Amino acid sequence: MFQEYLSVIAQGIPTSLLLTVVSLFIAFFLALFLTFLLSMEKRWIKSAVNLYLTLFTGTPLLVQFFLIYAGPGQFEWIVKSPFWQLLSNAWFCAALALALNSAAYSTQLFHGAVKAIPKGQWEGCVALGLSRVQTLKILIPYALKRALPSYSNEIILVFKGTALASTITIMDIMGYARQLYGTEYDALTIYGIAGGIYLVITGVATLLLRKLENKVLSFERLDIKKA
Repeated sequence: MFQEYLSVIAQGIPTSLLLTVVSLFIAFFLALFLTFLLSMEKRWIKSAVNLYLTLFTGTPLLVQFFLIYAGPGQFEWIVKSPFWQLLSNAWFCAALALALNSAAYSTQLFHGAVKAIPKGQWEGCVALGLSRVQTLKILIPYALKRALPSYSNEIILVFKGTALASTITIMDIMGYARQLYGTEYDALTIYGIAGGIYLVITGVATLLLRKLENKVLSFERLDIKKA
């Protein structure tokens, strides 16, 4: 029975992983763009970006799933538009919700890392006659390296967040688990297997991300040794 349950639930692993990768890809570049805008220190731009951050970090991800999936259908002009083919697709809505949510949290991480850059580095760029845009192109990659440990946690959270995609008919790990429970009613075994799959994948991902962090942040350890 255990093996049968596992074989059914494991069918959702590719969907969960693909949702994670696509969402993180979109979220990363959106977060970079928003971090750049925030760092430009333009008041009206900062206000608009901060409103977006407040909306997506201040409301539950589950609510965002429902609003993005079910909300657009209430507007006739959206239903008749070319975008309806995408907005009526549950997979697209799930990826969009995860991406927008992750981008909000990632922007906070990246912008915090930018603000933590030593003042001397900013002054050095000014002394070289670099503009604000040129300075950010140099310093943001440096800040991203510093933000990697925190961003690793965000990657794990996005993967675990895919479990909510089953609420809008996506057949991911939890989607197959819910379907199986609907016929077998063995909650402890079925959801225990689903939880175990998430645990194994997050464990492997965490180990890989820690190795990546050690490699990327090795320059700091070299600086400390030289000091």
